[in-house]
Amino acid sequence: MFQNKNKQLVCPICRSEISLLGLVDFNKSCGGDLPNSGKLIDYHVCNLCQFVFSQEMYGWPKEQFINEVYNEQYVKVDGDYLQKRPEGNASLIHNLFTKKEGIRHLDYGGGNGVLSECLKLQDWSSQSYDPFNSEDEPIESLGTFDLITAFEVFEHVPNVNELFRNLSRLTNHQSMVIFSTLLSDGQLNAATKIDWWYASPRNGHISLFSKKSLQLIASQHSWNLHSFSQNLHVLYKTPSKWNQHLFN
Repeated sequence: MFQNKNKQLVCPICRSEISLLGLVDFNKSCGGDLPNSGKLIDYHVCNLCQFVFSQEMYGWPKEQFINEVYNEQYVKVDGDYLQKRPEGNASLIHNLFTKKEGIRHLDYGGGNGVLSECLKLQDWSSQSYDPFNSEDEPIESLGTFDLITAFEVFEHVPNVNELFRNLSRLTNHQSMVIFSTLLSDGQLNAATKIDWWYASPRNGHISLFSKKSLQLIASQHSWNLHSFSQNLHVLYKTPSKWNQHLFN
């Protein structure tokens, strides 16, 4: 997933031509007020599906992400990731599923594991997995899960197709994935500079989905997509007795 590869010359989702959307300073972040680094990061846009990504950072190895993005300074640009956000997301999941018995849950991209630990305190069968902290653990060794959560993960990955392949490896035909990522529709325009707060390389936000691009990649990997809002979404193969109430 994090192997250094040649720069992406076409859209990684639909293979259409891409154009340079703009350049921003590496220290542009969702929160905090960091001084400019002097290093410019590109964002390219697909001319067809409007997927936006950083061509340069897609070529970074895992170690560079750890050293330059997910280091000890990361808390300055996202103070909520340590406790507040995972606790809130755990509460959301617990309240969505009143019957948790028999549900095997994985928090994908779970960071420090707080969300999973919160659910365990509520008697959930839950565990956490994060590609950056996995010590190269084979993902197949985890088995399959009924429910996967991936809060604020999709926008961080440098290979969106590998992300979807991993989700397929971890699920069965009745599984579902609840995830959050903010859609870019109406926020990015080739005629203006990139000032959308969510397009922030210092936070590791290098994959920005339009509604069209998210629907397209989901269908390519045999998932159905349902969006509750611009930020909260669910992937599913087949609605089942334990999850169909979410679509009513």
